[in-house]
Amino acid sequence: MKIYIDLILLLNFGLDFILLLVVSVILKRNVSVKRLVLGALIGSLSILMLFIKINSITLMIGKVLVSLLMIVISFGYRDLKYFGNNLFYLYMTSIVLGGFLYLINDSLAYRNVGIIFVHKGLSINFILMFIAIPILFYFYIRNIRLLKNNYSNYYDCKIFFDKEHWINVKGFYDTGNKLKDPYSGKGIILLNKKYIPKVIRSPILIPYNSLNNHGLLKCFRGYEIFVDDKVFKDFLIGISDQELYLDGIDCILSDRIMEGLR
Repeated sequence: MKIYIDLILLLNFGLDFILLLVVSVILKRNVSVKRLVLGALIGSLSILMLFIKINSITLMIGKVLVSLLMIVISFGYRDLKYFGNNLFYLYMTSIVLGGFLYLINDSLAYRNVGIIFVHKGLSINFILMFIAIPILFYFYIRNIRLLKNNYSNYYDCKIFFDKEHWINVKGFYDTGNKLKDPYSGKGIILLNKKYIPKVIRSPILIPYNSLNNHGLLKCFRGYEIFVDDKVFKDFLIGISDQELYLDGIDCILSDRIMEGLR
């Protein structure tokens, strides 16, 4: 079997460059293309270790050292956290890309004869690199950014209804939540009704206006709320009759309350 080392190096260079580019975009690293090209070139040369007679442990250590060198060359070294984030996203992106390539090659480059899988002779790695992989990473980057934006607004909340009744929930800071009592000016958080204790009676009806709706919201006075260990008082709790739409969220924090925590 013939092995074209130049093609292997070119393919790995292209894949490593895409990986470094994706890490740069996700983490918003302001680095030059020249540094990414140099880092990808170092990474592509690591494929030559496969042609050296070394054991698997040495090979693994060598690949790890090469990945560390790729990160330092491409993004530089500022501190351990900066370096660790770059390395983490490089590995995570590599896992996504590796799994994608395996799935496509297994589906398109092999045919089964009974229980035996035979290679068709169809090599689609270059097609994937120039067409499918950029599309894959476009959606990957978009979703990573969405998750980072959403989860940066997640908070651990401890809500006291009175001195004896309290709950721990996961809250979400919705910058568009401007709910407040028009009379007292108190901010209003929205809480899933399943958490409301039976001791709460006689809710207050607060008029509200939103983009697509208006009406009266059932509220009651909260005793205090801890948001990531910061305490806030003088607020109202609005009862949400519907499940909140965000994953794992039972409480929507208002803009007025978050401003009071600063």
